[in-house]
Amino acid sequence: MPSVTWGVIQGRKERLVSRVIICDYLKTLGIISDELEQLELPSTVDVMRERVEFLQKLGLTIDDINQYPLMLACSVRKNIIPVLGYLEKIGIPRSKLGEFVNNYPQVLHASVVVELAPVVKFLRGLDVEKQDIGYVLGKYPELLGFKLEGTMSTSVAYLVSIGVRPRDIGPMVTQYPYLLGMRVGTMIKPLVDYLVSLGLPKTILARMLEKRAYILGYDLEETVKPNVGCLLSFGIRKEALASVIAQYPQILGLPLKAKLSSQQYFFNLKLKIDPQGFAQVIEKMPQIVSLHQHVIMKPVEFLLARALPSEDVAKMVVKCPQIVASRVELMKNSYYFFKSEMGRPLKELMEFPEYFTYSLESRIKPRYQRLKSKGIRCSLNWLLNCSDQRFEERLQGDYIETESIGPTFCMGGKLELPGNEIVSDEEDESEDEVLFRRTVSL
Repeated sequence: MPSVTWGVIQGRKERLVSRVIICDYLKTLGIISDELEQLELPSTVDVMRERVEFLQKLGLTIDDINQYPLMLACSVRKNIIPVLGYLEKIGIPRSKLGEFVNNYPQVLHASVVVELAPVVKFLRGLDVEKQDIGYVLGKYPELLGFKLEGTMSTSVAYLVSIGVRPRDIGPMVTQYPYLLGMRVGTMIKPLVDYLVSLGLPKTILARMLEKRAYILGYDLEETVKPNVGCLLSFGIRKEALASVIAQYPQILGLPLKAKLSSQQYFFNLKLKIDPQGFAQVIEKMPQIVSLHQHVIMKPVEFLLARALPSEDVAKMVVKCPQIVASRVELMKNSYYFFKSEMGRPLKELMEFPEYFTYSLESRIKPRYQRLKSKGIRCSLNWLLNCSDQRFEERLQGDYIETESIGPTFCMGGKLELPGNEIVSDEEDESEDEVLFRRTVSL
């Protein structure tokens, strides 16, 4: 009778023969099988053919398989079907499963119970909505390969430590899931420290990140620092950088030099605003760098058509750049009310162009009617530049208080309110939160 040793040797020979046959079959399909040589392959060509055809039905091509041939080592019944079934269950559309596997083929090797389900549970624990799980993993499928106690937990803990509210972590992850794969020490913390060094309070920075988590993806050395240097080179004051960033955080990631150069030239050519005036415009409304020039010209042309001298219009824009983002239809209504009902000289509009940024129906008209009924005459600034509560206090007062400038953002400090003006009726908001709400409202 044959010995046990002889039988084992014979079995090895059979497996080698099967491997050669299977590899030859894969070569006929155009699949490069070099990476499969050290792996356990099925015993027959039929089983391998089933795997290839199953993957092709998902939408994968031979080229896709060649990008990660190790997927052919996965059993259809033991690996592929359970994994795909789970992915579909958590929200990946069936029509997108092939694309998902192509983007992250390593998922086919994963255990649903040991590896995939714990990650999904972790995301739910961060308050990622159940219906958003599929979307998050579709954007960043590599999350399924992360260890829970590693980068993901560390990133979340650090963000909370700088003031990000825990309840906002879920929406942040939904918007920008890549933050869970970012190392704190080499990516997140250096960016945060740099922005704080520019005078941005951590409280405001935390609110910025809650609203626009993708800021964390801006490369500090390649993009953020060069853009800050670009702002300085165009005349933006160092002490104004924090305010500029708070108002328009996206400015840190734009191709800024090209945009600033184009807009500065346009402002000089069409609006007769010199580089110094342009820098003041950017400090007050940095969104200007991304505003289309034809949009800017519509309000300007409206003002010029009202017989306002071009140099006065330029001064109005420098004083209140927000008017160039106003809708002309609303400006017309406000202008005609100013002329026909209020009967005031154009000079007042030149002195207070902010008039066009207030709602005619909800603020200008009702306040003007109150003043008219009381026979009070005051400036537009006094009338409009205060909260409803302060306006009522002014009406009850026996004198017209001295006017003061609006809120200012001080480098490294909190919002300062000249004249102790109340800029919000919400008493439970901190001054930093008030500033953030005002600066991102555009």
